[in-house]
Amino acid sequence: MPARKKAEPLFLNRELSLLQFNERVLAMAEHPDTPLLERLRYVCIVSSNLDEFFEIRVSSLKEQLAQHPTLMGPDGMTTEQAYERVQLEVHRLVDRQYALLNDDIYPRLRTEGVYLHHAIEWNEAQTAWAKEVFHRDVMPLLTPIGLDPAHPFPRVYNKSLNFIVPLSGQDAFGRKATIAIVQAPRALPRLIQMPPRVSGQPHSFILLTSLLRAFVGELFPGMTMQGCYQWRVTRNSDLFVDEEEVTNLRQALQGELSQRNFGSAVRLEIDLLTPVEIAKFLQKEFSLTEADTYRVNGPANVSRLMQICNLVKRPDLLFPEFQGPIPAPFDSLPNRPSAIFEAIAKEDRLLHHPYQSFQPVINFLTAAAIDPDVVAIKQTIYRTGEDSELMRLLLAAAKAGKEVTVVVELMARFDEQTNINWAARLEEVGAHVVYGVVGHKTHAKMALVLRREKGRIKRYGHLGTGNYHPRTASLYTDFGLLTAEPRLCEDMDKVFSQLTGLGSRRVLKELLQSPFTLHDTVVSMIRAEARAARAGKSARIMVKLNSLLEPIVIQELYKASQAGVKIDLIIRGVCALRSGVPGLSENITVRSIIGRFLEHSRVFYFYNQGVESVYLSSADWMDRNFFRRVEIAFPVLEKALKKRVIEEAFTFALRDNRLAWVQQPDGSYSKLINRRAAFKLHEHLMEKNKNT
Repeated sequence: MPARKKAEPLFLNRELSLLQFNERVLAMAEHPDTPLLERLRYVCIVSSNLDEFFEIRVSSLKEQLAQHPTLMGPDGMTTEQAYERVQLEVHRLVDRQYALLNDDIYPRLRTEGVYLHHAIEWNEAQTAWAKEVFHRDVMPLLTPIGLDPAHPFPRVYNKSLNFIVPLSGQDAFGRKATIAIVQAPRALPRLIQMPPRVSGQPHSFILLTSLLRAFVGELFPGMTMQGCYQWRVTRNSDLFVDEEEVTNLRQALQGELSQRNFGSAVRLEIDLLTPVEIAKFLQKEFSLTEADTYRVNGPANVSRLMQICNLVKRPDLLFPEFQGPIPAPFDSLPNRPSAIFEAIAKEDRLLHHPYQSFQPVINFLTAAAIDPDVVAIKQTIYRTGEDSELMRLLLAAAKAGKEVTVVVELMARFDEQTNINWAARLEEVGAHVVYGVVGHKTHAKMALVLRREKGRIKRYGHLGTGNYHPRTASLYTDFGLLTAEPRLCEDMDKVFSQLTGLGSRRVLKELLQSPFTLHDTVVSMIRAEARAARAGKSARIMVKLNSLLEPIVIQELYKASQAGVKIDLIIRGVCALRSGVPGLSENITVRSIIGRFLEHSRVFYFYNQGVESVYLSSADWMDRNFFRRVEIAFPVLEKALKKRVIEEAFTFALRDNRLAWVQQPDGSYSKLINRRAAFKLHEHLMEKNKNT
């Protein structure tokens, strides 16, 4: 076995790996085979991802930089080196993003009659219309602030759109004009549709930025405007709530949320044409450097262009419409609540979203809410959306007098306010609402229904890898299991009891649970495969995750590889493991699949001496999921369902030769393209489930 170079670090950098994921997403926007409006959508997704990247990851990196700049990380870089490398890579990615928009996507949209009009291009009629819109809808809401000792720099909201306007001249009070700040109120739309009668085109839009640039001078009568430059500041948006000190987590979090949008600045985006002195002025105001500053050739917030994808009714410029079918037997059940429970009682039912409809899950909870024999419903909620049919069903069940217990995770990042609102509504109708375990986010996806049958209580459960969110269920790939299997349902009840009450750790028969058994069991199963390989027996590991970061598990995978275990890892996003390194990981492959749907399911496969252990889970293999969250992994017990999961999660994914990217030993990714007939995982599963 070839020796590994001593200098190579065992782990790849987390932030750089996340940026590589966004490069793969941007590659979907660059690919000419991607429908045009979908290409624009992918550009917007990258923009939205980068916002969160700065709000959470870069803000954390900056804090580490201030405290320990020379601390060496497991990736072989000091904090300072990692920060510099991250900023360099983000600058490259952002430049690539705007070049794609300006040089490729915008011109192609124009050939299809979709225009984003800049002020310099407006004709007389368009200018007159724009001026009317400005005076009628925009100007009354603007409050220009001329900076002087009596008018300090305004408090700026996270990611808000702002303009800096250098001025000359004197005002009515004899004050010498210098600089004014104009903040765009959040109530104003960032994208405005131009009527076809004005534009002469079926789909024409202007940005709020263009309106302000064209007419902002009217806010400063008698002054000479030297320019108008857009800018946006991104702030640290991670919340800190001392959970050991608070008596009411919901109230404490509500107070913290009000300050989230005014955290420390981590990024400044400015117009490409902004003069150097103006840029330096803003950098000083927010204590940011040139490296933190991004000069953009277009809108500061590209994700606002997502509205174009939704407003332009051109199916030919989008992915073909797809709606996952309702699978048997749920497509033909009698119209009575008990029917769905009878179907689940016969055998476990596996659902694979979005290839199969999420409707059976909704029907399951609908039946639970209205069936007179159902006495209780217990459910975890992590993300569910502001307009949630599932939450309305829980409200209805509570109003109907059923015992409804909901574990609402208030700390679900960027969904905190939505979850607070639902928690309040549930409490109002008498539901039991708890917020999980202090210090451990409840990320497990479970719904348990208790039904009185023949004088006894029978349990029915739903276990999933994804959130109870019907919209994301049509966009994210996730598995769900509807089951009446006594051991699984009894374990679910024990987990709910842990979450709502107090007591010692419960012994579970089938479920693996974080922070108790999941990590130890995963490590044990990896080691078992390594022992089998050393003994000359068949051994195999396949894992599908969003992220792989936990160092102990990674080291065990390295050892298993060295023992001869063939390991295939399908990791959508961040992966700190370095694959294909001689002497370390030559038996490990890492691939990432980026396509129409967001790969979101977590699946663990171990050959286990021919028994083939298959688990579905809510947990990625990260420190937080193993040790700081309440997570579950549940086994697929029925042979036919196990075979289907192996096929749909792994066999087809490993055959994909159009959506797959393969990690190289240096941590970079290469698109997998070969001369075989094209095989796309998402298209194959769409077609397969359409015919079942």
